[in-house]
Amino acid sequence: MWLSRSEKAAMPALGTKHFVLETPLAGPYPEGLKQVQFGMGCFWGAERIFWEMDGVWTTSVGYAGGQPEGPSYEDVCSGRTGHAEVVHVVYDPAKISLDSLLKAFWESHDPTQGDKQGNDRGTQYRSVIFTYDDADLKAAEASKALYEPGLKTAGFGPITTQIMANPGYHIAELYHQQYLAKNPDGYCGIGGTGVSCPLRPA
Repeated sequence: MWLSRSEKAAMPALGTKHFVLETPLAGPYPEGLKQVQFGMGCFWGAERIFWEMDGVWTTSVGYAGGQPEGPSYEDVCSGRTGHAEVVHVVYDPAKISLDSLLKAFWESHDPTQGDKQGNDRGTQYRSVIFTYDDADLKAAEASKALYEPGLKTAGFGPITTQIMANPGYHIAELYHQQYLAKNPDGYCGIGGTGVSCPLRPA
């Protein structure tokens, strides 16, 4: 399951810049910024949602929540590693709140589908929120509790989103980064339920 030499060569190098925001993809990040990971199906379309939000400093796509460390895209797609495709979001809490990001997350996909999203099927497409501190973990759990009744009223099942503390993050191959900015006609499987999340970001 470990990356081959050619696969490692395809990973973003330290200092690689975001194709849209022109900020570094990888840390260390400026002091005061916060981090969170979201999985909501194919990470190509999911990443675009967040890089377009004011206050987001950088985004990248990668793999989290599985074993072993350092998987390749092919490893993750096999379903044997348990990783989810995620967007790593680095944001300035003085400019955008976690609640704003959570609201975008909930409204931009169907968090009731288990190990799939639309026509994309497999554990790598499951809905996840991975946080970096206890306060954010509690906020994510509270947002789930707030959103679930509206989904139920609209006829959807229970939320299946996995919410947990940061299990590690493995940045994906360079060709996946900001894919839809580089390939405007590329595949985007993002689609919400049409149910508004009642979070009221400051």
